[in-house]
Amino acid sequence: MIYVEDQLVKVNGVVLPGLLKSIEVKETAKIDEQEVEGSAAKPKQATGYEDAKVNIELILDNVGSSTKYQRLATLRAIFRKPGQAVPQPIPIVSEDTAAHGIDKVLFKNLSHKAESKKDQLSVTLEFWEYIPQTIAAKKSGSGSSSGKATAQTASSLNSDYKNYLSSNRGKSPAVDDASSSAAMNRVSQMPY
Repeated sequence: MIYVEDQLVKVNGVVLPGLLKSIEVKETAKIDEQEVEGSAAKPKQATGYEDAKVNIELILDNVGSSTKYQRLATLRAIFRKPGQAVPQPIPIVSEDTAAHGIDKVLFKNLSHKAESKKDQLSVTLEFWEYIPQTIAAKKSGSGSSSGKATAQTASSLNSDYKNYLSSNRGKSPAVDDASSSAAMNRVSQMPY
């Protein structure tokens, strides 16, 4: 098979070096299966879509003044810059990803394999589609809303019930004018 080095894929402003062996874009739906007692069939419920996955295979070899390991270092610099602690969303430019509406990705995985009798590296790149989550914040009014709710609930109580709450509602049978040992005896005699 003959591969032609082409400028088909650009990630984070850098054209991927090497020969493009393959590019795969995979989109899947989220589907839950339900257990129904007494039924052999499991009903399925669609719940949304998963982020798309992009897999790219490259072949790196020594070309001109750059070695295969220098080209691998270029890919690693895209994957993880020095001092970078968390992967950041990066732009991707490719006809295949554009066909799926993907323009930003997270660089998920970088791996390479060197074969003993070949003077080249096989490199696999895995990207996950990046879809930013927007969270709408609501501005709260002045004062405590829980205090307002408590006051509102107390004012809506029936007057008879308010009197009941504020009056002496009785004593526990365990402490009804008894010493502590007599109280414990009464508690032990109570039904469970």
